[in-house]
Amino acid sequence: MEDKYYSRLIKMMVFILDFYLISLAFSLTKKLGFTSGIPTNQETSFFVIFSLVWVIAGFLNEIYRINKFSLIRSISISLFGTLLAHFCLLSIILYTTKSYQLNVQFLPFVYLLTAAFFIGSRVVYKLTWKYFEFSGFDQRQVIIIGATRSGRALYNFFESHDFSKYNFKGFFDDNPDPLLVHKELVKGKIKDVTAFCLKENIDEIYFALPPGNDELLKEISKFADDNFIYLRITPDLGEAVTDKYNVFMLDSIPVLTTRREPLGVTLNAWLKRGFDIVFSSLVILLIFPIIVPIIAIAIKLDSPGPIIFKQLRQGKKNKLFECYKFRTMYVNNNSERQATKDDPRVTKVGRFLRKSNLDEVPQFVNVLMGNMSVVGPRPHISAQQEQYSKTIQKYKVRHFVTPGITGYAQVNGFRGETKEVGLMEKRVEYDVNYMENWSLSLDIKIIFLTVWNMVNGEKSAY
Repeated sequence: MEDKYYSRLIKMMVFILDFYLISLAFSLTKKLGFTSGIPTNQETSFFVIFSLVWVIAGFLNEIYRINKFSLIRSISISLFGTLLAHFCLLSIILYTTKSYQLNVQFLPFVYLLTAAFFIGSRVVYKLTWKYFEFSGFDQRQVIIIGATRSGRALYNFFESHDFSKYNFKGFFDDNPDPLLVHKELVKGKIKDVTAFCLKENIDEIYFALPPGNDELLKEISKFADDNFIYLRITPDLGEAVTDKYNVFMLDSIPVLTTRREPLGVTLNAWLKRGFDIVFSSLVILLIFPIIVPIIAIAIKLDSPGPIIFKQLRQGKKNKLFECYKFRTMYVNNNSERQATKDDPRVTKVGRFLRKSNLDEVPQFVNVLMGNMSVVGPRPHISAQQEQYSKTIQKYKVRHFVTPGITGYAQVNGFRGETKEVGLMEKRVEYDVNYMENWSLSLDIKIIFLTVWNMVNGEKSAY
């Protein structure tokens, strides 16, 4: 509870500091004359919009969870994602409102100063935090009851920090597993806990035994209360739960899930759906009128048959939907078989469309209809579902979310023909990784990488 309080306090302080630093960046930009052309009465409103969008982009990229990452990672990944998301959101606002006339040098300079101030503030914070850790300020003496997987994970956490505020004193267990915990780390049996705590002035006890030790837990709890020692309960759930589990609260009841589920949060799901609607609408309104007629004519001239190819695919929770694509093959009765290199079924125009990913463009209609998302695991046909779900353990997990036009697996090189089961396993691995680490900035990054791959071409696309 104390750590949670300090975490919230630090978040609030950093949150206020970011507002001040953005204000400072605006002030310096104004003094250097880059705000010329912006009416004085609009400067304040633009600052408010800029700051609020920064906060939204910051929360999406978790820049206020600064204890979570190393210094290099928090500066590089979080800052890049925040700047990218901020620029996209701000551009949409400026384009739709058309209320501000900005100097061409204004935004780049504000972004440069904001990034510099952001990096500087995080470096100072980290150095200050490391100083207090190194000096032993607020260092706590801790023990773990239970040489279990949960106990081992706690020990790894305590020992993974160079200057940790936790001073680990030992394990206590009646039947320690030597494969999990080295015998030198075990200081005694559970009956020895009380004497050891009083002798070593222990501050915190971590109870890491499996559920079912209620009487023992009551005894330890009373002893801890009587001697002003904090008791923390981290029950060992064996191999059923991985290091990717997540905990949330239902009223006062802690609920544990076996994986992170950011898109299981209603706000995140709405945010992703809102982005899909805006993005697909812009593509349909601005790009469709230009490229669709050209591609349609090319397909008709190249081979007889329909322009649009429709195929049933597995969607969210295995719900079937009709997926649209530009037809890239001669009309045949074997359309469910995966395309291979130099496949005779593929037309000349179709080969170009598949290589450039342009055959997927009609799927923006699927996105607008809600059957698909711009980014997500690629939808497969029912035959693939039946085949791979029997051999790949987490294959069905990818269907927890809406399938996408492009995905994390595809931008990492796993697209096209899957000759071996191992290739599909890697796709599923990336798909599940995407689900567990979703953020709007990750979607934007995947879209940019997809466009980049379209320009450069992909060898595995045929």
